[in-house]
Amino acid sequence: MSSSKIGLAALLSAGLWALPASANDVTIAVGGAFTSLDPHYHNLTPNSALTQHLFDRLVNPDANLRPEAALAVSWSAVAPNVWEFRLRDDARFHDGTPFTADDVAFTLARVSALRSGPGGYAIYTRPVQEVVVVNPQTVRIVTTAPAPLIPAFMAALPMIGRRQGDGATTSDYNSGRAAIGTGPYRLVSYTAGDRAVFQRNDQWWGPAQPWNRVTVRLIANDSARIAALKAGDADLIDQVPTRDTRSISDDRRLVVFSKPGVRNIYLHLDLLREETPFVTDHRGTPLASNPLRDPRVRQALSMAINRAGIVAQVMDGQASPSGQFLPDGAMGSDPSLRPEAHDPAGARRLLAEAGFPDGFSITLHGPNDRYVNDAQILQAVAQMWTRIGVRTRIEALPSSTYFTRSARNEFSVGLLGWGTGTGEADSPLANLVATRDASRGRGASNRSGYSNAAVDGLLGQALATLDPAGREDLYRQATRIAIGDRAILPLHHQVNLWASRAGLVYEGRNDERTMAMSLRPAAR
Repeated sequence: MSSSKIGLAALLSAGLWALPASANDVTIAVGGAFTSLDPHYHNLTPNSALTQHLFDRLVNPDANLRPEAALAVSWSAVAPNVWEFRLRDDARFHDGTPFTADDVAFTLARVSALRSGPGGYAIYTRPVQEVVVVNPQTVRIVTTAPAPLIPAFMAALPMIGRRQGDGATTSDYNSGRAAIGTGPYRLVSYTAGDRAVFQRNDQWWGPAQPWNRVTVRLIANDSARIAALKAGDADLIDQVPTRDTRSISDDRRLVVFSKPGVRNIYLHLDLLREETPFVTDHRGTPLASNPLRDPRVRQALSMAINRAGIVAQVMDGQASPSGQFLPDGAMGSDPSLRPEAHDPAGARRLLAEAGFPDGFSITLHGPNDRYVNDAQILQAVAQMWTRIGVRTRIEALPSSTYFTRSARNEFSVGLLGWGTGTGEADSPLANLVATRDASRGRGASNRSGYSNAAVDGLLGQALATLDPAGREDLYRQATRIAIGDRAILPLHHQVNLWASRAGLVYEGRNDERTMAMSLRPAAR
């Protein structure tokens, strides 16, 4: 989607726009809160996008998550459990130190050993048994079993240097002392919860970047972010509210860009605890047993949700109803799985069968500043559940608070989103529904506490299957079981939306990342 375009020169001559202090400086306003410059602190999309300005990967995911050469110029499986990566010889850290195979070994060792922060990157190093430095430009990754996704895992793993990172803590990265990578930009300053400022790295091995200085500002409020764009205080914004796309497109000073995404917006339900904290009877008395553990109750809650209605009314058509982890056509998506049919009468019957003919009361938690229209989605679901007798109270929280509490498993039901960094179904299966097992890097974001040995077994087989068709079949089998158990309740897949001032072009990404490297001046 894009609005009609008008030449930048014409806008300037008409007095409709003022250039920034330097035409080579750019300000990006993002809606998702970034929490650290430590590239391994938290596997969170805003963090990944921010730190990618500083830290490269061996393999880059392009806008469609297809792997392309980055710090590694080539890679191949030289044995069933050995991947060899050949590194470029012209990559330098910002302090001039050459990037070598030893830095790869150091990075993987740090990720495996890191215990501070929410983490989430260990899943990419769990298959690794040994890292062999063959020579400065060649490294071999030896895995405990065949691991077909190692190149995709390396596309998700930012590389740091031994010289720059040895002994460094997350605080050292946030202060800038250790925030020295091989990426297209150098760090100028970082203020947590506010902004990061980058300077172009003219020694970068990649294509020349058009921007001399990049400022990434956090503006969580949608209206304030749009106002900054219209006032010329921001050149690019992300997470454009769907309700505002038409008015922005009608403004000849602005352009809207869209890209179908892989992020699945879903609900997790507490399946683990016998007594769950935010479920009561209608008088407010805690229930003796957790109704969410009953598959009939979970199915009833799913059937009560009008996903097509949410897409049409809440998302303004900028989403697609979801019945599984990944959108149609993605590796591991199952064509047989469709969104659960909206059937409130059937939902009420299931509740009665489960022993809740009058329903019960529940609190639905979620963020109010992380996903597109997240607070409105919570309201819509609450209304739909209340109509079947499950009286639903909403508690929408700032994402910084919500994710901290969610990681402590404080909620009975919560709204979350998850995509895939590999382009395959391994990521949601391994993180969202695999049995929690920190030693294997499984279930790191399994907020439901779901556990099914059959799913775990199929996932394990998939992650050791080199043949793509065979691997996809295993993904699909595992997905059918988990979705059939309603381990999560999928809602929809987002369409990602950005807006910029006219005269710029943004290459939208289906991983949602908002980065200066994807922004360029429009051709004249």
